Amino acid sequence: MEALTGSGGRIAMMSVARDLRGLLQHRTLQFIVLGGWLSAVAARALCLKFSVLDLDIWWHLKVGDWIVERREFPHVGILSRTAGDRPWMAYSWGYEVLLSRAYAWFGLVGLGIFGVLLTVAVAYAVFWMIRQICGRFWVACILAAITCSAFLFSLMPRPVFFSMIFYAATLALLMASERMGRVGPLYWLPLIFLLWANCHIQFVYGIFVVGLFAGIHLLGHLAARSGFRARFAAPSRLPAQKVLLIFMVCLVATCIGPYSYHLYVTAFHYAGSTFPYKFIREFQSPGFRALSNYIELLLGGTAWFSLGRKKQVNLFHLALLTVTSIIAFRTMRDSWFLSIAAAALIATSWSNERPSTRRPSESFLENAALVAAVLVMVFLIARNTDFNRRGLDDAMSSEFPVRAVNFLRQNPQPGPLYNTFDWGGFLTWYMPDHPVAIDGRTDLYGDDIDLEFFRTANGDASYADDPYLNESRVILLERAKPLAMVLGGDPRFREIYRDRLAVIFVRR
Repeated sequence: MEALTGSGGRIAMMSVARDLRGLLQHRTLQFIVLGGWLSAVAARALCLKFSVLDLDIWWHLKVGDWIVERREFPHVGILSRTAGDRPWMAYSWGYEVLLSRAYAWFGLVGLGIFGVLLTVAVAYAVFWMIRQICGRFWVACILAAITCSAFLFSLMPRPVFFSMIFYAATLALLMASERMGRVGPLYWLPLIFLLWANCHIQFVYGIFVVGLFAGIHLLGHLAARSGFRARFAAPSRLPAQKVLLIFMVCLVATCIGPYSYHLYVTAFHYAGSTFPYKFIREFQSPGFRALSNYIELLLGGTAWFSLGRKKQVNLFHLALLTVTSIIAFRTMRDSWFLSIAAAALIATSWSNERPSTRRPSESFLENAALVAAVLVMVFLIARNTDFNRRGLDDAMSSEFPVRAVNFLRQNPQPGPLYNTFDWGGFLTWYMPDHPVAIDGRTDLYGDDIDLEFFRTANGDASYADDPYLNESRVILLERAKPLAMVLGGDPRFREIYRDRLAVIFVRR
Protein backbone atom coordinates (compact mmCIF):
# COMPACT_ATOMS: atom_id res chain seq x y z
CA MET A 1 0.00 0.00 0.00
CA GLU A 2 2.85 2.40 0.89
CA ALA A 3 4.58 1.46 -2.37
CA LEU A 4 1.44 2.31 -4.31
CA THR A 5 1.13 5.62 -2.46
CA GLY A 6 4.76 6.50 -3.19
CA SER A 7 4.37 5.53 -6.83
CA GLY A 8 1.24 7.67 -7.12
CA GLY A 9 3.04 10.62 -5.59
CA ARG A 10 5.85 10.32 -8.08
CA ILE A 11 3.39 10.10 -10.96
CA ALA A 12 1.60 13.22 -9.68
CA MET A 13 4.88 15.10 -9.41
CA MET A 14 5.86 14.03 -12.91
CA SER A 15 2.50 15.23 -14.18
CA VAL A 16 2.93 18.61 -12.47
CA ALA A 17 6.43 18.95 -13.88
CA ARG A 18 5.16 18.10 -17.36
CA ASP A 19 2.36 20.65 -17.07
CA LEU A 20 4.84 23.26 -15.82
CA ARG A 21 7.19 22.61 -18.74
CA GLY A 22 4.27 22.97 -21.12
CA LEU A 23 3.26 26.24 -19.49
CA LEU A 24 6.78 27.63 -19.69
CA GLN A 25 6.91 26.83 -23.40
CA HIS A 26 3.66 28.69 -24.03
CA ARG A 27 4.33 31.62 -26.37
CA THR A 28 1.82 33.88 -24.64
CA LEU A 29 3.53 33.54 -21.28
CA GLN A 30 6.92 34.15 -22.86
CA PHE A 31 5.55 37.21 -24.66
CA ILE A 32 4.20 38.63 -21.38
CA VAL A 33 7.45 38.00 -19.48
CA LEU A 34 9.69 39.50 -22.17
CA GLY A 35 7.40 42.47 -22.65
CA GLY A 36 7.23 42.96 -18.90
CA TRP A 37 11.03 42.93 -18.55
CA LEU A 38 11.54 45.39 -21.42
CA SER A 39 8.82 47.61 -19.94
CA ALA A 40 10.63 47.50 -16.59
CA VAL A 41 13.83 48.60 -18.33
CA ALA A 42 11.89 51.45 -19.94
CA ALA A 43 10.32 52.42 -16.62
CA ARG A 44 13.70 52.66 -14.93
CA ALA A 45 15.06 54.74 -17.81
CA LEU A 46 12.05 57.03 -17.60
CA CYS A 47 12.51 57.53 -13.86
CA LEU A 48 16.25 58.23 -14.11
CA LYS A 49 15.81 60.82 -16.90
CA PHE A 50 19.38 60.14 -18.00
CA SER A 51 18.72 61.65 -21.42
CA VAL A 52 18.49 65.21 -20.05
CA LEU A 53 21.04 64.79 -17.25
CA ASP A 54 23.96 63.67 -19.41
CA LEU A 55 26.81 66.17 -19.65
CA ASP A 56 27.56 65.26 -23.27
CA ILE A 57 24.09 64.86 -24.76
CA TRP A 58 23.87 68.58 -25.46
CA TRP A 59 26.91 68.97 -27.67
CA HIS A 60 25.82 65.85 -29.55
CA LEU A 61 22.44 67.55 -30.07
CA LYS A 62 24.05 70.77 -31.23
CA VAL A 63 26.36 68.94 -33.66
CA GLY A 64 23.33 67.14 -35.09
CA ASP A 65 21.57 70.49 -35.58
CA TRP A 66 24.69 71.88 -37.26
CA ILE A 67 24.82 68.96 -39.72
CA VAL A 68 21.11 69.18 -40.56
CA GLU A 69 21.12 72.96 -40.99
CA ARG A 70 24.23 73.09 -43.18
CA ARG A 71 23.89 69.70 -44.89
CA GLU A 72 27.60 69.06 -44.44
CA PHE A 73 29.90 67.41 -41.95
CA PRO A 74 32.30 69.29 -39.67
CA HIS A 75 36.03 68.82 -40.02
CA VAL A 76 37.11 71.32 -37.35
CA GLY A 77 36.09 72.02 -33.77
CA ILE A 78 32.78 73.80 -34.29
CA LEU A 79 31.05 75.29 -31.21
CA SER A 80 34.39 75.99 -29.50
CA ARG A 81 36.34 79.26 -29.34
CA THR A 82 39.57 77.74 -27.99
CA ALA A 83 39.77 74.83 -30.45
CA GLY A 84 37.61 76.07 -33.31
CA ASP A 85 40.38 75.67 -35.87
CA ARG A 86 41.59 72.29 -34.64
CA PRO A 87 40.80 69.21 -36.77
CA TRP A 88 37.81 67.27 -35.48
CA MET A 89 35.31 64.78 -36.92
CA ALA A 90 31.73 64.15 -35.86
CA TYR A 91 32.33 60.41 -35.70
CA SER A 92 28.90 59.82 -34.13
CA TRP A 93 27.03 61.82 -36.74
CA GLY A 94 24.34 59.17 -37.32
CA TYR A 95 23.37 59.25 -33.66
CA GLU A 96 23.57 63.04 -33.58
CA VAL A 97 21.27 63.54 -36.56
CA LEU A 98 18.67 61.17 -35.05
CA LEU A 99 18.96 63.01 -31.73
CA SER A 100 18.55 66.35 -33.45
CA ARG A 101 15.38 65.21 -35.24
CA ALA A 102 13.93 63.76 -32.03
CA TYR A 103 14.32 67.15 -30.36
CA ALA A 104 13.15 69.13 -33.39
CA TRP A 105 9.95 67.11 -33.67
CA PHE A 106 9.06 66.52 -30.02
CA GLY A 107 11.18 68.87 -27.90
CA LEU A 108 12.62 67.74 -24.57
CA VAL A 109 10.16 64.84 -24.40
CA GLY A 110 11.44 63.60 -27.76
CA LEU A 111 15.00 63.86 -26.47
CA GLY A 112 14.07 61.81 -23.41
CA ILE A 113 12.08 59.19 -25.30
CA PHE A 114 14.93 58.75 -27.78
CA GLY A 115 17.24 57.81 -24.90
CA VAL A 116 14.64 55.49 -23.35
CA LEU A 117 14.01 53.64 -26.62
CA LEU A 118 17.75 53.34 -27.22
CA THR A 119 18.13 51.80 -23.74
CA VAL A 120 15.33 49.30 -24.42
CA ALA A 121 16.89 48.48 -27.81
CA VAL A 122 20.16 47.53 -26.10
CA ALA A 123 18.31 45.26 -23.67
CA TYR A 124 16.44 43.55 -26.52
CA ALA A 125 19.63 43.20 -28.59
CA VAL A 126 21.31 41.33 -25.73
CA PHE A 127 18.25 39.08 -25.32
CA TRP A 128 18.12 38.46 -29.08
CA MET A 129 21.81 37.55 -29.21
CA ILE A 130 21.52 35.02 -26.41
CA ARG A 131 18.27 33.64 -27.84
CA GLN A 132 19.90 33.08 -31.24
CA ILE A 133 22.92 31.39 -29.69
CA CYS A 134 21.36 29.02 -27.17
CA GLY A 135 17.86 28.65 -28.61
CA ARG A 136 16.17 28.74 -25.19
CA PHE A 137 13.82 31.54 -24.27
CA TRP A 138 14.11 31.36 -20.48
CA VAL A 139 17.88 31.12 -20.52
CA ALA A 140 18.00 34.12 -22.86
CA CYS A 141 15.57 36.16 -20.76
CA ILE A 142 17.25 35.50 -17.41
CA LEU A 143 20.81 35.82 -18.71
CA ALA A 144 19.96 39.02 -20.61
CA ALA A 145 18.49 40.57 -17.46
CA ILE A 146 21.63 39.71 -15.49
CA THR A 147 23.91 40.94 -18.27
CA CYS A 148 22.14 44.28 -18.70
CA SER A 149 22.26 44.90 -14.95
CA ALA A 150 26.06 44.88 -15.23
CA PHE A 151 26.30 47.93 -17.51
CA LEU A 152 23.04 49.30 -18.92
CA PHE A 153 22.35 51.92 -16.26
CA SER A 154 25.97 52.70 -15.53
CA LEU A 155 26.13 54.90 -18.63
CA MET A 156 23.92 57.56 -20.17
CA PRO A 157 22.19 56.73 -23.50
CA ARG A 158 25.00 58.00 -25.71
CA PRO A 159 26.30 56.82 -29.12
CA VAL A 160 28.01 53.91 -27.34
CA PHE A 161 24.54 52.33 -27.06
CA PHE A 162 24.63 51.81 -30.82
CA SER A 163 27.97 50.05 -30.33
CA MET A 164 26.34 47.74 -27.79
CA ILE A 165 23.53 46.87 -30.21
CA PHE A 166 25.80 46.22 -33.19
CA TYR A 167 28.28 44.32 -31.02
CA ALA A 168 25.57 41.95 -29.80
CA ALA A 169 24.42 41.38 -33.38
CA THR A 170 28.02 40.74 -34.52
CA LEU A 171 28.65 38.15 -31.81
CA ALA A 172 25.35 36.41 -32.59
CA LEU A 173 26.36 36.08 -36.24
CA LEU A 174 29.88 34.86 -35.42
CA MET A 175 28.58 32.22 -33.01
CA ALA A 176 25.88 31.11 -35.46
CA SER A 177 28.47 30.71 -38.20
CA GLU A 178 30.65 28.53 -35.96
CA ARG A 179 27.71 26.44 -34.77
CA MET A 180 26.44 25.74 -38.30
CA GLY A 181 29.88 25.48 -39.91
CA ARG A 182 28.77 27.89 -42.66
CA VAL A 183 29.72 31.45 -43.56
CA GLY A 184 26.17 32.39 -44.53
CA PRO A 185 25.40 34.35 -41.34
CA LEU A 186 28.59 36.39 -41.79
CA TYR A 187 27.28 37.99 -44.98
CA TRP A 188 25.30 40.39 -42.79
CA LEU A 189 28.46 41.76 -41.18
CA PRO A 190 29.41 44.35 -43.86
CA LEU A 191 25.99 45.99 -43.52
CA ILE A 192 26.33 46.07 -39.74
CA PHE A 193 29.74 47.74 -39.96
CA LEU A 194 28.54 50.23 -42.55
CA LEU A 195 25.92 51.43 -40.06
CA TRP A 196 28.14 51.06 -37.00
CA ALA A 197 31.01 53.14 -38.39
CA ASN A 198 28.62 56.03 -39.00
CA CYS A 199 27.12 55.91 -35.51
CA HIS A 200 30.04 55.47 -33.11
CA ILE A 201 33.83 55.34 -33.13
CA GLN A 202 33.90 52.12 -31.11
CA PHE A 203 33.10 50.18 -34.24
CA VAL A 204 36.86 49.56 -34.03
CA TYR A 205 36.12 47.15 -31.16
CA GLY A 206 33.83 45.18 -33.43
CA ILE A 207 36.20 45.17 -36.39
CA PHE A 208 38.93 43.94 -34.05
CA VAL A 209 36.71 41.05 -32.90
CA VAL A 210 35.89 40.06 -36.48
CA GLY A 211 39.59 40.31 -37.38
CA LEU A 212 40.40 38.11 -34.39
CA PHE A 213 37.79 35.61 -35.56
CA ALA A 214 39.19 35.54 -39.10
CA GLY A 215 42.82 35.38 -37.94
CA ILE A 216 42.30 32.47 -35.56
CA HIS A 217 40.41 30.44 -38.15
CA LEU A 218 43.11 31.17 -40.72
CA LEU A 219 45.85 30.09 -38.30
CA GLY A 220 43.90 26.94 -37.53
CA HIS A 221 43.78 25.98 -41.19
CA LEU A 222 47.44 26.79 -41.73
CA ALA A 223 48.39 24.69 -38.72
CA ALA A 224 46.28 21.78 -39.97
CA ARG A 225 47.91 21.94 -43.39
CA SER A 226 51.36 21.90 -41.86
CA GLY A 227 50.49 18.79 -39.86
CA PHE A 228 50.34 20.52 -36.48
CA ARG A 229 47.34 19.50 -34.41
CA ALA A 230 46.73 20.73 -30.86
CA ARG A 231 44.41 18.26 -29.16
CA PHE A 232 43.14 20.84 -26.68
CA ALA A 233 41.93 23.16 -29.47
CA ALA A 234 38.63 22.66 -31.27
CA PRO A 235 39.15 22.41 -35.06
CA SER A 236 37.72 25.05 -37.37
CA ARG A 237 34.88 24.03 -39.68
CA LEU A 238 34.74 27.29 -41.61
CA PRO A 239 36.51 28.08 -44.90
CA ALA A 240 39.23 30.43 -43.73
CA GLN A 241 39.59 32.19 -47.09
CA LYS A 242 35.92 33.20 -47.17
CA VAL A 243 36.01 34.37 -43.57
CA LEU A 244 39.08 36.48 -44.30
CA LEU A 245 37.42 37.93 -47.41
CA ILE A 246 34.33 38.90 -45.38
CA PHE A 247 36.58 40.61 -42.84
CA MET A 248 38.20 42.62 -45.64
CA VAL A 249 34.79 43.64 -46.97
CA CYS A 250 33.85 44.76 -43.44
CA LEU A 251 36.97 46.93 -43.35
CA VAL A 252 35.94 48.54 -46.62
CA ALA A 253 32.40 49.06 -45.31
CA THR A 254 33.70 51.02 -42.31
CA CYS A 255 35.34 53.47 -44.72
CA ILE A 256 32.07 54.28 -46.49
CA GLY A 257 31.02 57.56 -44.94
CA PRO A 258 31.91 61.24 -44.71
CA TYR A 259 35.21 60.58 -42.92
CA SER A 260 36.38 57.44 -44.73
CA TYR A 261 39.50 55.78 -43.30
CA HIS A 262 40.31 58.86 -41.20
CA LEU A 263 38.11 57.38 -38.46
CA TYR A 264 40.89 54.90 -37.72
CA VAL A 265 43.34 57.77 -37.25
CA THR A 266 40.95 59.40 -34.78
CA ALA A 267 40.50 56.13 -32.91
CA PHE A 268 44.28 55.73 -32.67
CA HIS A 269 44.76 59.24 -31.27
CA TYR A 270 41.83 58.79 -28.89
CA ALA A 271 43.36 55.58 -27.51
CA GLY A 272 46.64 57.41 -26.93
CA SER A 273 45.07 60.12 -24.75
CA THR A 274 46.04 60.17 -21.08
CA PHE A 275 43.81 62.87 -19.57
CA PRO A 276 40.49 60.93 -19.67
CA TYR A 277 41.99 57.85 -18.04
CA LYS A 278 43.41 59.90 -15.17
CA PHE A 279 40.68 62.42 -14.41
CA ILE A 280 37.33 61.23 -15.82
CA ARG A 281 35.70 58.66 -13.55
CA GLU A 282 34.02 56.52 -16.21
CA PHE A 283 37.38 56.02 -17.93
CA GLN A 284 39.00 54.67 -14.79
CA SER A 285 39.16 51.09 -13.55
CA PRO A 286 36.10 49.78 -11.69
CA GLY A 287 36.33 50.42 -7.98
CA PHE A 288 33.92 47.61 -7.03
CA ARG A 289 31.75 49.97 -5.01
CA ALA A 290 28.64 49.26 -7.08
CA LEU A 291 26.69 46.02 -7.47
CA SER A 292 27.06 46.24 -11.25
CA ASN A 293 30.84 45.79 -10.92
CA TYR A 294 30.34 42.50 -9.09
CA ILE A 295 27.78 41.30 -11.64
CA GLU A 296 30.29 42.03 -14.39
CA LEU A 297 32.91 40.05 -12.47
CA LEU A 298 30.43 37.19 -11.99
CA LEU A 299 29.64 37.10 -15.70
CA GLY A 300 33.32 37.09 -16.62
CA GLY A 301 34.13 34.38 -14.07
CA THR A 302 31.23 32.21 -15.26
CA ALA A 303 32.37 32.58 -18.86
CA TRP A 304 35.92 31.55 -17.91
CA PHE A 305 34.53 28.55 -16.02
CA SER A 306 32.39 27.49 -19.00
CA LEU A 307 35.46 27.59 -21.24
CA GLY A 308 37.68 25.78 -18.76
CA ARG A 309 35.36 22.81 -18.31
CA LYS A 310 35.33 21.91 -22.00
CA LYS A 311 37.49 19.11 -23.33
CA GLN A 312 38.42 21.17 -26.36
CA VAL A 313 38.75 24.93 -26.21
CA ASN A 314 37.58 27.20 -28.99
CA LEU A 315 40.59 29.47 -29.46
CA PHE A 316 38.47 32.36 -30.69
CA HIS A 317 36.33 32.19 -27.55
CA LEU A 318 39.45 32.10 -25.40
CA ALA A 319 41.03 35.07 -27.18
CA LEU A 320 37.77 37.04 -27.12
CA LEU A 321 37.30 36.58 -23.38
CA THR A 322 40.93 37.46 -22.69
CA VAL A 323 40.85 40.70 -24.70
CA THR A 324 37.46 41.85 -23.43
CA SER A 325 38.47 41.17 -19.82
CA ILE A 326 41.61 43.27 -20.17
CA ILE A 327 39.77 46.19 -21.76
CA ALA A 328 36.72 46.12 -19.47
CA PHE A 329 38.72 46.02 -16.25
CA ARG A 330 40.86 48.88 -17.48
CA THR A 331 37.95 51.29 -17.80
CA MET A 332 34.43 51.19 -16.37
CA ARG A 333 32.76 52.59 -19.47
CA ASP A 334 33.73 49.46 -21.42
CA SER A 335 32.03 47.03 -19.03
CA TRP A 336 29.56 46.25 -21.83
CA PHE A 337 32.41 44.89 -23.98
CA LEU A 338 33.10 42.08 -21.51
CA SER A 339 29.55 41.58 -20.23
CA ILE A 340 28.00 40.99 -23.66
CA ALA A 341 30.86 38.73 -24.76
CA ALA A 342 30.62 36.74 -21.51
CA ALA A 343 26.87 36.29 -21.99
CA ALA A 344 27.45 35.06 -25.55
CA LEU A 345 30.04 32.52 -24.40
CA ILE A 346 27.87 31.28 -21.54
CA ALA A 347 24.98 30.89 -23.99
CA THR A 348 27.26 29.04 -26.42
CA SER A 349 28.27 26.60 -23.71
CA TRP A 350 24.62 25.99 -22.85
CA SER A 351 23.73 25.45 -26.50
CA ASN A 352 26.56 22.95 -27.00
CA GLU A 353 25.46 20.91 -24.01
CA ARG A 354 21.74 20.86 -24.81
CA PRO A 355 21.31 21.06 -28.59
CA SER A 356 18.05 19.12 -28.44
CA THR A 357 16.39 21.82 -26.37
CA ARG A 358 16.61 24.55 -29.01
CA ARG A 359 13.25 26.12 -29.78
CA PRO A 360 12.23 28.20 -32.80
CA SER A 361 12.88 31.89 -32.39
CA GLU A 362 10.08 34.41 -32.28
CA SER A 363 8.55 35.18 -35.67
CA PHE A 364 8.53 38.58 -37.31
CA LEU A 365 4.90 39.13 -36.34
CA GLU A 366 5.61 38.16 -32.74
CA ASN A 367 8.52 40.61 -32.58
CA ALA A 368 6.41 43.32 -34.20
CA ALA A 369 3.68 42.73 -31.61
CA LEU A 370 6.30 42.89 -28.86
CA VAL A 371 7.61 46.23 -30.15
CA ALA A 372 4.09 47.64 -30.31
CA ALA A 373 3.29 46.44 -26.78
CA VAL A 374 6.48 47.94 -25.34
CA LEU A 375 5.85 51.25 -27.11
CA VAL A 376 2.36 51.38 -25.60
CA MET A 377 3.80 50.62 -22.15
CA VAL A 378 6.43 53.36 -22.54
CA PHE A 379 3.69 55.82 -23.47
CA LEU A 380 1.50 54.81 -20.53
CA ILE A 381 4.36 54.92 -18.02
CA ALA A 382 5.51 58.31 -19.30
CA ARG A 383 1.95 59.65 -19.09
CA ASN A 384 1.64 58.60 -15.46
CA THR A 385 4.98 59.97 -14.27
CA ASP A 386 6.60 63.39 -14.45
CA PHE A 387 8.30 62.42 -17.71
CA ASN A 388 6.87 65.46 -19.47
CA ARG A 389 8.13 68.86 -20.57
CA ARG A 390 7.86 70.32 -17.09
CA GLY A 391 9.40 67.31 -15.31
CA LEU A 392 12.32 67.11 -17.74
CA ASP A 393 12.83 70.86 -17.54
CA ASP A 394 12.95 70.67 -13.74
CA ALA A 395 15.43 67.77 -13.88
CA MET A 396 17.64 69.65 -16.34
CA SER A 397 17.48 72.85 -14.25
CA SER A 398 18.58 70.93 -11.17
CA GLU A 399 21.85 69.92 -12.85
CA PHE A 400 22.67 72.68 -15.33
CA PRO A 401 22.95 76.50 -15.10
CA VAL A 402 19.58 77.28 -16.68
CA ARG A 403 18.86 80.23 -14.38
CA ALA A 404 22.37 81.64 -14.76
CA VAL A 405 22.16 81.58 -18.55
CA ASN A 406 18.71 83.16 -18.41
CA PHE A 407 20.26 85.94 -16.33
CA LEU A 408 22.91 86.52 -18.99
CA ARG A 409 20.23 86.65 -21.65
CA GLN A 410 18.46 89.40 -19.72
CA ASN A 411 21.74 91.13 -18.83
CA PRO A 412 24.06 90.56 -21.80
CA GLN A 413 27.79 90.63 -21.11
CA PRO A 414 30.56 90.90 -23.70
CA GLY A 415 32.54 87.72 -24.26
CA PRO A 416 34.63 85.71 -24.61
CA LEU A 417 33.10 83.12 -22.27
CA TYR A 418 35.05 80.99 -19.83
CA ASN A 419 33.49 77.78 -18.53
CA THR A 420 34.65 74.49 -17.05
CA PHE A 421 34.54 70.99 -18.48
CA ASP A 422 31.27 69.70 -17.03
CA TRP A 423 28.92 72.41 -18.29
CA GLY A 424 30.56 73.02 -21.65
CA GLY A 425 28.33 70.62 -23.54
CA PHE A 426 25.16 72.14 -22.12
CA LEU A 427 26.33 75.68 -22.89
CA THR A 428 26.94 74.82 -26.56
CA TRP A 429 23.22 74.17 -26.82
CA TYR A 430 21.62 76.56 -24.32
CA MET A 431 23.96 79.50 -24.84
CA PRO A 432 24.91 79.21 -28.54
CA ASP A 433 25.79 82.91 -28.95
CA HIS A 434 28.94 82.38 -26.86
CA PRO A 435 31.27 79.66 -28.19
CA VAL A 436 32.44 77.62 -25.21
CA ALA A 437 35.95 77.51 -23.83
CA ILE A 438 35.80 73.75 -23.38
CA ASP A 439 33.30 70.88 -23.53
CA GLY A 440 33.27 67.09 -23.31
CA ARG A 441 35.12 66.45 -26.58
CA THR A 442 38.44 65.48 -25.02
CA ASP A 443 39.72 64.30 -28.40
CA LEU A 444 39.26 67.81 -29.81
CA TYR A 445 41.09 69.71 -27.08
CA GLY A 446 43.87 67.23 -26.38
CA ASP A 447 45.62 66.36 -23.14
CA ASP A 448 47.40 69.70 -22.68
CA ILE A 449 44.31 71.92 -22.93
CA ASP A 450 42.18 69.47 -20.94
CA LEU A 451 44.77 69.43 -18.15
CA GLU A 452 45.06 73.23 -18.17
CA PHE A 453 41.31 73.62 -17.64
CA PHE A 454 41.27 70.90 -14.99
CA ARG A 455 43.99 72.59 -12.96
CA THR A 456 42.40 76.02 -13.24
CA ALA A 457 38.95 74.73 -12.25
CA ASN A 458 40.49 73.23 -9.14
CA GLY A 459 42.04 76.53 -8.10
CA ASP A 460 45.65 75.67 -8.85
CA ALA A 461 48.04 78.60 -8.38
CA SER A 462 48.74 78.52 -12.11
CA TYR A 463 45.23 79.90 -12.76
CA ALA A 464 46.67 83.43 -12.74
CA ASP A 465 48.67 82.62 -15.87
CA ASP A 466 45.97 80.60 -17.63
CA PRO A 467 45.69 82.21 -21.09
CA TYR A 468 42.15 80.94 -21.61
CA LEU A 469 40.93 82.51 -18.38
CA ASN A 470 42.88 85.74 -18.88
CA GLU A 471 41.36 86.41 -22.29
CA SER A 472 37.80 85.85 -21.02
CA ARG A 473 35.46 88.63 -19.92
CA VAL A 474 32.55 86.58 -18.55
CA ILE A 475 33.16 83.50 -16.40
CA LEU A 476 30.36 81.03 -15.68
CA LEU A 477 31.31 78.43 -13.07
CA GLU A 478 29.85 75.76 -10.84
CA ARG A 479 29.45 77.36 -7.43
CA ALA A 480 31.21 74.43 -5.74
CA LYS A 481 34.33 74.65 -7.91
CA PRO A 482 37.48 75.85 -6.09
CA LEU A 483 38.02 78.37 -8.88
CA ALA A 484 34.75 80.11 -7.93
CA MET A 485 36.06 80.70 -4.42
CA VAL A 486 39.46 81.85 -5.71
CA LEU A 487 37.96 84.39 -8.13
CA GLY A 488 35.81 85.75 -5.32
CA GLY A 489 38.97 87.16 -3.77
CA ASP A 490 40.68 88.18 -7.01
CA PRO A 491 40.42 91.97 -7.60
CA ARG A 492 40.48 91.44 -11.37
CA PHE A 493 36.97 89.96 -11.27
CA ARG A 494 33.57 91.03 -10.01
CA GLU A 495 30.70 88.71 -9.13
CA ILE A 496 27.39 89.66 -10.78
CA TYR A 497 25.24 86.58 -10.17
CA ARG A 498 24.98 83.63 -7.80
CA ASP A 499 22.43 80.87 -7.20
CA ARG A 500 22.60 77.43 -5.60
CA LEU A 501 24.32 75.94 -8.68
CA ALA A 502 26.23 78.65 -10.51
CA VAL A 503 28.16 81.86 -10.10
CA ILE A 504 29.03 84.43 -12.76
CA PHE A 505 32.03 86.77 -12.73
CA VAL A 506 32.95 89.52 -15.16
CA ARG A 507 36.33 91.13 -15.63
CA ARG A 508 36.62 94.58 -14.07
